[in-house]
Amino acid sequence: MTQEIYKHDAYVFEFEAKVISVDSENIVLDSTAFYPGGGGQVCDTGTISGHAVKEVFRKGKDIIHAVPKHNLSEGNMVWCSVDWERRYDLMKGHTAEHLLFGSLQRAVPELGIVKISISPESKYVIVDRDIDWNDVKDAVSFANKVISDNLTIRKIVMKRDDPDLENVRMDIDKIKTEEITVVEIGNVDSAACSGIHVMETEELGGILVDRKVSAGKDGTAIHFRIGNDAVDTSMELANTCLRTCEVLGTKPEDLVNASNNMKEQLETMRKGMKDLILTSVSSLRGIDMNGTSVYSATYPNADSRIFTEACEKFRKNGSVVILITSGTSLNVFLSSGSEKVDCGRILGDTVKRFNGRGGGRKEYAQGGCPDPMDSERLLKELENAVRSVLTG
Repeated sequence: MTQEIYKHDAYVFEFEAKVISVDSENIVLDSTAFYPGGGGQVCDTGTISGHAVKEVFRKGKDIIHAVPKHNLSEGNMVWCSVDWERRYDLMKGHTAEHLLFGSLQRAVPELGIVKISISPESKYVIVDRDIDWNDVKDAVSFANKVISDNLTIRKIVMKRDDPDLENVRMDIDKIKTEEITVVEIGNVDSAACSGIHVMETEELGGILVDRKVSAGKDGTAIHFRIGNDAVDTSMELANTCLRTCEVLGTKPEDLVNASNNMKEQLETMRKGMKDLILTSVSSLRGIDMNGTSVYSATYPNADSRIFTEACEKFRKNGSVVILITSGTSLNVFLSSGSEKVDCGRILGDTVKRFNGRGGGRKEYAQGGCPDPMDSERLLKELENAVRSVLTG
């Protein structure tokens, strides 16, 4: 059984230990300050007697240190060093996640937590629903006030039957032990957690939520930054906001309304463009190819979703239609109501000659080509390929 130094003092990052077992690259020490990860936080890295520790994980009562290409043996005394800057960043990130989610839940009491991810590359919490940006702003303001108040963070151990556990944020069904470790941030947040944390909120330096994105069926991922990273990102976002205001000719406080107005105008323009293109496609004059009408056209900068409806209409009429829309690249559609025309084969073979890709079913195929300048030449080759099977 490995003595877990980090449980008692997360600030210890250098220590001496004894190797008690070696299995290939996997080393077990009699004691360790390397955190094996947990609660959404990734494991520590560092060195053991100068050899890089690439991974740390728990196996039963032991903590395994994966140390490739080491020369250590059972019984060796070793000097170990945790990568402190990385560890401290993860500690702060984990504490910041507790504080941030607790603050979000104050703003949205029904909010539930789904998943936590704390790593050097990114820090986020997935919650079970989307949150209005105004609620996010209120939560971040509250969290940063807690940071500036420099509240003490402490760990306590509570019995499973302790009535005070009802005030602790936790999922009791996921905890199997009789004793539960609880992390308290002053009197503002209390959550079950066996991870490693800082001692005072001031150490976090500050919290910034810089984006929230859909996490699919799980809900919404709230990404955050801390300390100097939060300050630097705030400055970048503020600069982006100001440059956008300059482009749009509006004030920062009016930017959201200006953006919403532009969005509505764009949707109106898109609908108008769709109606115009559908009318244009419907009025195409077909070319008779051995009794089958073939329609073809190119359209610049059109929403490719418009053409699905048109393709279905021509196919049901027994006709063939070739439609291409050009923007930064080409999107190509081929639909046929004739048994002679295999759309998937014809389109796939043709777009290959233009460094494109595509395919589909016999009655309908879709593809793309990288060069928008090829639109007319591609249209002609598709027309010739259709003509060849209809008149051959």
